[in-house]
Amino acid sequence: MTNKNLLGQLQFLREAERLKSVLRSAHTSTGRPESTAEHSWRLCLMAMTFEQELGPLDMCKLLKMCIIHDLGEAIHGDIPAIDKGAHPDKSAQEKSDLLQLSQTLEPAQQDALLALWQEYEDAASPEARAVKALDKLETILQHNQGQNPADFNYGFNLSYGRQYTDATPLFAALRQAVDEDTRQRMQGS
Repeated sequence: MTNKNLLGQLQFLREAERLKSVLRSAHTSTGRPESTAEHSWRLCLMAMTFEQELGPLDMCKLLKMCIIHDLGEAIHGDIPAIDKGAHPDKSAQEKSDLLQLSQTLEPAQQDALLALWQEYEDAASPEARAVKALDKLETILQHNQGQNPADFNYGFNLSYGRQYTDATPLFAALRQAVDEDTRQRMQGS
């Protein structure tokens, strides 16, 4: 490892810090807009919490995916899930942003980061599909837990990410619980 490589890695981390300031459409339980970094943190915590139930998945790989799945948002921000239909180039934009963000890394490290992100994006492995499901569930959990504006669309939760959350008994059981929370929020309970 050369000094140049270390400086490149530090620069990457400085750029990645921007994710702490990227706000999402969900709010915390105190009413503050949630950051993408906070979402990624709780996604990691969810993966750790359900590690035993996830079975024989590579947890190191899964956690790495949790950490980097939205990393490209550090450049151009988050597109709320409810608005993704209006942004068909979201994946290409995030990949381009991740390339820009990681340009100071050694080529092999940058390639590994991009390959892991692409695997997640394509849901190309059991770990990637698990992260996709947990990502949707964490988002719904935050929507239900947050102190959101009066016009917040809780109905969106009921269909969001079903292709991933209905894929295994664990995710289906978690989905059933968060859907019940959604229905209660919709009723104002």
